[in-house]
Amino acid sequence: MTKDQFLKLARQFPTKEILVIGDVMLDEFLFGEVSRISPEAPVPIVEVRREVSCLGGAANVARNIRSIGGNAMLVGVIGQDGDSDRILSEMAKQRMEALGLVRSRTRHTTKKTRIIAGVQQVCRADHEDRTPLSSGEVLQICKLLDSRIPHSDGVIVSDYAKGLINPEIFRQVVVCCKRHRKLLVVDPKIRNFSFYRDSTVITPNQSEAETAAQVDIHDGKSLAQAGEKLLKITRAQAVLITRGKDGMSLFERGREARHLPTAAREVFDVTGAGDTVVATLALAASLGASIANAADIANHAAGIVVGKLGTATASIEEIVESL
Repeated sequence: MTKDQFLKLARQFPTKEILVIGDVMLDEFLFGEVSRISPEAPVPIVEVRREVSCLGGAANVARNIRSIGGNAMLVGVIGQDGDSDRILSEMAKQRMEALGLVRSRTRHTTKKTRIIAGVQQVCRADHEDRTPLSSGEVLQICKLLDSRIPHSDGVIVSDYAKGLINPEIFRQVVVCCKRHRKLLVVDPKIRNFSFYRDSTVITPNQSEAETAAQVDIHDGKSLAQAGEKLLKITRAQAVLITRGKDGMSLFERGREARHLPTAAREVFDVTGAGDTVVATLALAASLGASIANAADIANHAAGIVVGKLGTATASIEEIVESL
């Protein structure tokens, strides 16, 4: 896609709203410096100088949609704790509604804390709860989907395998999308591949694709085998395999495979790159861009994000420059 074609498309981004359903998280970053080793254990002592919180998981997908001018409706579950309050605060800064968030009395909010010394991530601490949703919470989510999908321009399922995307909820998403003829883009996790059927586009990374297809991807032939097998397993219209430094490979029904070389100038931090891919792809495709052109835009957006530290987003201006 050319720069001018993208600009024409981007002018329409504010007219579209994408519904994002998935595991909502808080990403916390502790930035500091290391000058000595702990006397208690052979580990570095990080003197924390700065703390940053931002939206993570499905909430970061919604944040990416907002960053390039689109509108996002976020549906998910958070706890009734301080971390959930921080998520609501970050959403308010992004001018995002929180009407689609269910506040659970039994689950605490998922949080990932990354400790970074200089520009190097030292470790990550996860606070998460994979307890299955209660029947009441599932009912609330299904009601939200019924009421909001008809008014959306597309749907993204952002599955981080934290318990929200179960067979009942995903089937509800598929039924609503089929009934109202909505685009459905899925960012998958391997344990749930068996019920991602009938999506429009599914976007596994190479490791997930290898496991799901049971194919070791080591050359063009094995890559093609994996892509075709995933099309059969998921019954999706397209499978976009993200391949890190090797770019992306798009497999569409009835079309030749398309391979997109990486648009990244440098890889600094891959945190959240998959969120950027699904957000950009869904927004572009909701405006009538072909899946191939939408994937091209998503490739450029991801190339920008991996060049930044932390959970980052791309702007329209940066995508234009990359194109």
